[in-house]
Amino acid sequence: MGLLNTTTVRQRRWAWGAGLGAIALAAVATAVLARGQGDATQDEKKLADKALRFNPSEVVQPQLAKLAARIEFSGPLVAPNTATVRAKGGGTLLALNAPEGTRVRAGQAIGSLDLEDLRQRVAERAAGVEAVRAQAVQAERTHAANESLARQNFIAPTALDSSRAALDTQRAQLAAAQAQLQTMQVALRQASLTAPISGWVAKRHAVPGEKLQAEQPVVTVVDLSQLELAGLVGTHEVARLKPGMAAQVRIEGVAEPVTARIARISPAAEPGTRSIGVTLSLPNPGEALRAGQYALATVTLDDPEPRLTVPVSALVGSDGQQQVWLIEQGELKRRLVTTGRRDAQRGRVEVLKGLTPEAQVLAGRYDNLREGAKATVDTKPAAQAAAATPQAGG
Repeated sequence: MGLLNTTTVRQRRWAWGAGLGAIALAAVATAVLARGQGDATQDEKKLADKALRFNPSEVVQPQLAKLAARIEFSGPLVAPNTATVRAKGGGTLLALNAPEGTRVRAGQAIGSLDLEDLRQRVAERAAGVEAVRAQAVQAERTHAANESLARQNFIAPTALDSSRAALDTQRAQLAAAQAQLQTMQVALRQASLTAPISGWVAKRHAVPGEKLQAEQPVVTVVDLSQLELAGLVGTHEVARLKPGMAAQVRIEGVAEPVTARIARISPAAEPGTRSIGVTLSLPNPGEALRAGQYALATVTLDDPEPRLTVPVSALVGSDGQQQVWLIEQGELKRRLVTTGRRDAQRGRVEVLKGLTPEAQVLAGRYDNLREGAKATVDTKPAAQAAAATPQAGG
C-alpha cells in the first residue's frame, strides 16, 4: 500500500510538470506571434506613411485646347459617268473593235452588226406606207365625187358623211404608217455601234459572231475624269457635314492623300441602320485613279471654342464610367469624369464634368493605386537639373 501511494505521487508530479511546460511553451509562442504581428503592423504603418512620389512629367493639369473633330467613312471609288452600249436592233455581231482597257471617243464606231433583217423591215414599212397612201388618194377622189353629186341632190347627205369618214380614216392610217416607217429608220440609224461618251472600255458583254437581240448590252464605257466615293456616316455625326466641305481621301496604292469635296448627303438613313449615305466628288484629271479602288475619307471639323482637356492616357475604366486619379492635399483621390469630344491625333479628350483647371491629374495609368494613399510630386530632380545648368555668360 505504501508502494502504491509513492507511485501515484510520482505520476501526479510528472503530470504537473508536463502541464507547466506546455503552458510555458504556449506563452512563448504567443509572445513570438504578438511580436510578429506588431512588426507587421509597424511595417504596414511605415508603408502607409511613405508617400508615393511622382515626377512632374507624370502629373498634369487640365488645359484649355481646341479639339478638331474628325469624321471618317470608307468605300470603293465609283465612276458616275458610266454608259452601256446596247444593240438597237437584232442581228449578228460582225465586228467589235473595242477590247477591254482601250480608250474610245464619243461618237466613235466600235463595232458593226448584220442589219439585213432591220433593213428588210424598213423596206416593208415603206411599202406599207405607199399602199396606205394609194388608198387615201382613192378615198379623196371618191369623196370629191360625192360632194359634186350631193350638190346636185343625187345622193343623200348621209352618204356624203360616210364618204368623209372613210377619207378621214385613210388619212389617219397613212399618218400611222409613216410614223412606223420613221421609227424603223431611226432604229436603223442607231443600230450602228458607237461610243456614247469618251472614256475607257471597262467590259465587253458580247463577242463577234454572236446573235444579238434588241437592247442587249455589248460594251460598257467608263469615264474616269470624275470619280465618287460613297460611304455611311452615323446619324449623330451627319448633321455637322454640309455639301461643299473638303475631305482628305487616302486610296489604296496611292501614297499621298487626295482632296475631295462632299457632293451629296442622302435625305434618309439606310434601312436597318443608323447611318446616312454621304457622297464625295474626286477630280481625276490624269485618270491615274481607277473605279473600284478602296478609299478612306476624313472630314476635319474645326473647334469653335477651347475646351477643358486632359491626356487620353489619364482615363481609367470603360466609356460608360471613366475616372482619373488626382493628387489632392497630399493624397490620391479617384474622381469620376464625363468626357466629350476626342482628338485621337493629339491624344487629348474633353472633360465636361468632374475636374477643375487647378486639379493635379496623373497623366498615365498605374497599377495597384490605393485611394487615400499619400502622394506627392517630386520637384527635386527638376530643381537639381536647373541648378546644374550653367548660367548664360557665366
